Amino acid sequence: MEYKFTTENFEEEVLRSELPVLVDFYADWCGPCKMMAPLVEKVAEEFEGKLKVGKLNTDENMQIAQQYRIVSIPTFMVFRNGSAAASWMGASSAAEFKNKIEQALANE
Repeated sequence: MEYKFTTENFEEEVLRSELPVLVDFYADWCGPCKMMAPLVEKVAEEFEGKLKVGKLNTDENMQIAQQYRIVSIPTFMVFRNGSAAASWMGASSAAEFKNKIEQALANE
């Protein structure tokens, strides 16, 4: 299941989450973001119960994007215990994307 993160729910859904959280910072007009969307959905299914996965539209939630210094999209961040534990930018292969998530989860 994919979540929709917003300025209003970010603290509750991401920063206070019991599970680690993958946030996909994206925009509707971003080609690479659209390309990564199916991978993000697949990861949400594959890691269900271990990782909360969701998207944050940077155009609609500029305050959060600025707070985390999002300068390029897509940017992916894994949050754990209220802070960013890992981040990376750009499109990638399915294997590379999954590997980055697994590395972020292993660094607990």
